[in-house]
Amino acid sequence: MNEQRPQPPVRRAARPSRQRPAPEAQATPEVSAVTNERSESPTNEERHDRPEGITGERSESHGAQRVPRSNRRARRAPRAEQPAPRAEQPAPAQQPAPQQPQPAEQLKPQPTQAQQSQQALPQDVGPQTRGLTLLGAKTTVYSDKYTPAVLETFDNRHRENDYWVKFNCPEFTSLCPITGQPDFATIYISYIPDQKMVESKSLKLYLFGFRNHGAFHEDCVNIIMKDLIKLMSPRYIEVWGKFLPRGGISIDPFANYGRPTTRWEEFARQRLLMHDLTPERVDNR
Repeated sequence: MNEQRPQPPVRRAARPSRQRPAPEAQATPEVSAVTNERSESPTNEERHDRPEGITGERSESHGAQRVPRSNRRARRAPRAEQPAPRAEQPAPAQQPAPQQPQPAEQLKPQPTQAQQSQQALPQDVGPQTRGLTLLGAKTTVYSDKYTPAVLETFDNRHRENDYWVKFNCPEFTSLCPITGQPDFATIYISYIPDQKMVESKSLKLYLFGFRNHGAFHEDCVNIIMKDLIKLMSPRYIEVWGKFLPRGGISIDPFANYGRPTTRWEEFARQRLLMHDLTPERVDNR
């Protein structure tokens, strides 16, 4: 029998070694310095021989200088600095909404209380009280000085009629122009209106103004009558004053007026002649 001989193992061809390319001959001075530093690292004895304070440099006797670490760190690429976080900006304050222009009706001045009271009246009564400022006012000023300008009037709505209007003022007060002592009286004012009529509150304030006015009894009665004639020009008017006695005597002056060239002129003359045909009994003065 034929003996089988072992076949020799097949040898594979060795792969060519991949040799890395040699570094460029020209190297930067810094790289060469680093290689020298690594190749010629000092021994322990040499380290002890260095003078104090020298860390990155070698002495002249040991050859090339050692590159400080600070320079090596400088060669590294600087890290990109991350931007600092932005501070949160406060929310903008809410601005007030622009005011809408008000209509012209709201910009008008507010009416006074007297005007409001006139507006509350019916339309057919409004013209009658036009021009009155004292009636319905919040405050009333009582002046103790004679002031005829305080008198106010309103329209007579019944001019076709002849009728009487009478005022009684039982608390009239004035001063004696000589002694300065007070005089007390009841004043009666009666008149027949034409176009204008005197307003009662203004008449009250007018009579109150005689409180510190010095005048005789007769003078007070005639002044009141003439001021009312000038104010409203009535058809007929009469003023009768009944003063309390002072010194044991009481005085009752009477004055009247009728519009000239009218039938009221004759009426005033007859009224003057017969005004006291039946004198009253004076027992309370």
